[in-house]
Amino acid sequence: MFTGIITGVGRIAAVHDLGSSSSHGKRLGIAAPAGYLDDVGLGDSIALNGACMTVTSLDPAQQRFTVDISAESLDKTAGLAESGAGVNLEKALRAGDRLGGHIVSGHVDGIGTVSRFAPVGESWELRILAPASLARFLAYKGSITVNGVSLTVNSVSDGPDGSEISINLIPHTVENTALGNLEAGSRVNLEIDTVARYVERMLQAGALPSIPKDPTP
Repeated sequence: MFTGIITGVGRIAAVHDLGSSSSHGKRLGIAAPAGYLDDVGLGDSIALNGACMTVTSLDPAQQRFTVDISAESLDKTAGLAESGAGVNLEKALRAGDRLGGHIVSGHVDGIGTVSRFAPVGESWELRILAPASLARFLAYKGSITVNGVSLTVNSVSDGPDGSEISINLIPHTVENTALGNLEAGSRVNLEIDTVARYVERMLQAGALPSIPKDPTP
């Protein structure tokens, strides 16, 4: 469980194949900021650009750790096998921590494409074309996770190819996450709001025939 509040920006320092075929995943070596791994242990969960990963090895002296990512996860996410790329890091939420963003599971629901990223006044406007399959989960002033960052949707425009959402980024977010490296055409990991996910399921269940009650006492 995460909150979408980024606690550090790391770098993909190494990418190693875990096998020789496309059905094999990769092992990523991540360089973390100084002191970031001081309270991290083997098996801990850390979200990389919004995707929950398990720490498989640690080198605190070098501030590096590794994660193994499956071929399935590589296929369903963006930017997690690009050597040298910056990645947003968030450690798993602990009981008693502040929920500064919103409830984030670390499971990527789809990949969006940046259509615009440009300064507007003192802030930045980020526009993303989200897949049509996610359109019903996107709402004005609703929450969305972009590469692991909890953000608020300012507008939604539906089209034949999906939904374009507009998000305002304050300078602090641009400076303290890897979102500042985005540009038009960049692919980003999207996670819908958990509440929207359950509302959708309840609406689906409501449309199904009710289960008859057992007449026996």
